[in-house]
Amino acid sequence: METYLFWIVPAASLLALVLAGYFYRQMMQESEGTPAMQKIASHVRKGAMSYLKQQYKVVAWVFAVLVVLFAVMAYGFNLQNSWVPVAFLTGGFFSGLAGYLGMKTATYASARTANAARSSLNKGLRIAFRSGAVMGLVVVGLGLLDISFWYLLLDHCVPEDMMNPTSKLCMITTTMLTFGMGASTQALFARVGGGIYTKAADVGADLVGKVEAGIPEDDPRNPATIADNVGDNVGDVAGMGADLYESYCGSILATAALGAAAFIGSGNTDMQFKAVIAPMLIAAVGILLSIIGIFTVRTREGENMKELLQALSRGTNLSSLLIVAATFGILWLLNITNWQYIAWAVVVGLAVGIIIGRSTEYYTSQSYKPTRKLSESGKTGPATVIISGIGLGMISTTIPVIAVVAGIILSYWLASGFDLSNISMGLYGIGIAAVGMLSTLGITLATDAYGPIADNAGGNAEMCELGEEVRKRTDALDSLGNTTAATGKGFAIGSAALTGLALLASYIEEIRIGLERLGNTVLQLPGGESVPLHKASFTDFMIYYDVTLMNPKVLSGMFIGSMMAFLFCGLTMNAVGRAAAHMVEEVRRQFREIKGILEGKAEPDYARCVAISTQGAQKEMLFPSLLAIIAPILTGLIFGVPGVIGLLTGGLSSGFVLAIFMANAGGAWDNAKKYVEEGNFGGKGSEVHRATVVGDTVGDPFKDTSGPSLNILIKLMSMVAIVMAGLTVSWSLF
Repeated sequence: METYLFWIVPAASLLALVLAGYFYRQMMQESEGTPAMQKIASHVRKGAMSYLKQQYKVVAWVFAVLVVLFAVMAYGFNLQNSWVPVAFLTGGFFSGLAGYLGMKTATYASARTANAARSSLNKGLRIAFRSGAVMGLVVVGLGLLDISFWYLLLDHCVPEDMMNPTSKLCMITTTMLTFGMGASTQALFARVGGGIYTKAADVGADLVGKVEAGIPEDDPRNPATIADNVGDNVGDVAGMGADLYESYCGSILATAALGAAAFIGSGNTDMQFKAVIAPMLIAAVGILLSIIGIFTVRTREGENMKELLQALSRGTNLSSLLIVAATFGILWLLNITNWQYIAWAVVVGLAVGIIIGRSTEYYTSQSYKPTRKLSESGKTGPATVIISGIGLGMISTTIPVIAVVAGIILSYWLASGFDLSNISMGLYGIGIAAVGMLSTLGITLATDAYGPIADNAGGNAEMCELGEEVRKRTDALDSLGNTTAATGKGFAIGSAALTGLALLASYIEEIRIGLERLGNTVLQLPGGESVPLHKASFTDFMIYYDVTLMNPKVLSGMFIGSMMAFLFCGLTMNAVGRAAAHMVEEVRRQFREIKGILEGKAEPDYARCVAISTQGAQKEMLFPSLLAIIAPILTGLIFGVPGVIGLLTGGLSSGFVLAIFMANAGGAWDNAKKYVEEGNFGGKGSEVHRATVVGDTVGDPFKDTSGPSLNILIKLMSMVAIVMAGLTVSWSLF
């Protein structure tokens, strides 16, 4: 029966893709509005596609070099499985495809959302949300399709070891982790490049347009406004789609690998198979329940921000409740060891995700006290806005960190059957909790992708000078989008913490395979004890490699990993600063040299601003992204396995907290500005407004470049370590 259950996975993925196509066609049947609205949408669409084309050219060269490296390691030195180069390519391809399809939908949806808002708030929300659902369904659909394809292919091609039949599934699952590295690599380039692009344009539009010239952000007289709207799509849609594709796949693949490792050497291939397909089935059923939630999202005219948030929460909460019941049913059918407790671990993962989402909403939404107090701090100037925002962001890390810590302990404790010495099942529980957190990604990502669509709709309405009532509706949708985007980022970062821990455990399993390739059959422990390699526990490997806090290699790796999070953020923040400086100079030049722009008698050179953002992003994204790939390789070559484990531990702990801080501080600064623009504390054009605009400008790279890129950094370093495990165990300097 369990074999037949597996076919639910590809079936659910195909259903998600079919429904995504249905929502896309439904959106395309709507009117794009007036000729002016269509013209602006066309400019944004062309700019976004042009940027993505250039980005994929750069990424293609990086992938080509890495594929050659993997091929040499696999075929020349037998340090990897021969499927690794191909799996790596497919992961990158599908990650890029998910981002491309989501962005294409968003660029067609924004003007249609603005036009729908001319009729009613509900119609605008429905088009924006269901267009965002295209992204959500494409990500989960392509993710599960890729996973099921590779599982079926490797199950057919990998021969069974007659001496140890459970090793086959271990080989399959660890090989599948390789396409997770491809997805993570593509996602990091997409997030970093897109983030640099969008924030360079945004800073230029804000500092020169709003502060110096005193015109609205999306005013057609602002030369950077088209580049700003393009940036929303390449950063917050294409980058986010690639990001969450790799998060989704990474959590499922890491958990499947841990499920295979939990039963290796036991001879119980049936139970091992059940543990491997359980996360896939939970994700597949999550797709079906996300679809139900998507159809429940609707609102009424004149609703306030809290009511709009409740409309979106209705769908996500319904999907979450249904997946709880479904999880118990799935694990009961599979009858996995400790299935009742493992099911509760999934509930723990969902609860952690909800807590992080609500915490993010509280600290970043203008409906609550922290953001309103941040707006009020603008009475004493931009310095206090920045100080207050940094303080808010730091405080906001408390609840997510406590939630993740509680999630790790509870899921480990439950899945191990309250036996803390059962490390394999405990780690499997942490992985399955991450799967639970992302099981309803279809609708969670829909609420996230909705944000930039609503933002662009507001920009289109502003540039086309639509009526005040329309602008009021698009502003409401846009403000809601800022909160949902911040919540989505918090959700992605939270899942990265649990997935990163599961990947760290998977790294040990890959070390086992690396030692087998070197011809080892036993693990020689200190004191003379010999343990058969296929029966060695995680504790045995920790003892063998002396992974303790007293080992200087581990400590060195932890310091390097912690440094990587800050170095990466520093590089990406400075990259935004340099690109933004060029944009500021260009906008000032156009105001100075093109006569009649501010009077509305001449059209700005939008294309020049788009080109500056494109060139800046392409130039600046390469070094930070390559650093994330190089660091685990060099650490492994110098300090060996202990150093890599320290690196991953330091990067995970520091990166998670720093990412939460940056995402929440940036989101709060953005909504503090919008709260003032609604007429509070003097409204638009006041000194408080100017102060909050400066705060929002500082927060832009926090929340849209460095912060969200960190969760990919955490997982990419783990993926690289896993893929390079064969090289690490065969050679290290110390």
